[in-house]
Amino acid sequence: MRIVSLVPSATEIAAGLGLADAIVGISADCDFPPEVRGKPVLTEAIMTPDLPSPAIDHRVRGQIHTGRSVYHLDEAALARLRPDLILTQELCAVCAPSFTRVTEAARLLFGEPRIVSLEPRGLLDVLDNIRLVGEVAGVPGRGLELAGRLRRRIDAVAVQTDGDRPGVACIEWLDPIYAGGHWVPEMVAAAGGRDVLGVAREPSRRVEWREVSDARPEVLVVMACGFDVARTRAEIGLLSGRPGWDDLPAVRGGRVFLVDASSYFSRPGPRLVDGLEILAAILHPEARAFGGPPGAVERL
Repeated sequence: MRIVSLVPSATEIAAGLGLADAIVGISADCDFPPEVRGKPVLTEAIMTPDLPSPAIDHRVRGQIHTGRSVYHLDEAALARLRPDLILTQELCAVCAPSFTRVTEAARLLFGEPRIVSLEPRGLLDVLDNIRLVGEVAGVPGRGLELAGRLRRRIDAVAVQTDGDRPGVACIEWLDPIYAGGHWVPEMVAAAGGRDVLGVAREPSRRVEWREVSDARPEVLVVMACGFDVARTRAEIGLLSGRPGWDDLPAVRGGRVFLVDASSYFSRPGPRLVDGLEILAAILHPEARAFGGPPGAVERL
């Protein structure tokens, strides 16, 4: 089995199933687990990560508006790798080359590789994707085992955080402001909170600052898509400089948290369950049963 993964979450799923050695090509964003680093990279983003948030948003929206992909796909390199299985997604135009582009490129390959598009909209959909990758990669038992293990961890969080549910705002982008959607509101609910901005299983949505302010969140979690804690901290002024910031209940109560979104919230793979446990520790520190890896979360 020769696998090409064009989205980081799929790479993490395949590696979690013990298939890291079978992965022969990855996307430019695939950086976990460490054993996939150094494999041939088949995509290149049209923006550089050092750009400020407003510039990234402007460039991405310009590409999408004109019907162009945010990523360049190296079709010649893809052909040389001769994959049996290509893992990609259609859910987000900012996360991987367009599915149409991948399909067109695959038509030129010898042997007609199987193309599997992973489309999770909620937390449990990610477990379905794990089982699916296990099946198409020929290791269904591993898929069932990994999905079952993650489901037990999800259930353990829900049991231990039942009680008071603080209002939570999850900010997925800083300028313009986006509220986290898809699996994020479900993660908040499972961690014992009440999402005041996001809509479960619906895309992340742009919100005005007044909507954030009017929601009066008791907890504010900044999970800027693709950013780690340090990068988020560097741009937090885009939020904290807005009028009325100091009046938010979350700010007054010292419950503003920056998280490593790139690792634990943006990518719908196995580490979303780590993100769930991080949220549980944020919302219910009295439970003392959960936490996160060093550097995964920082109180502002």
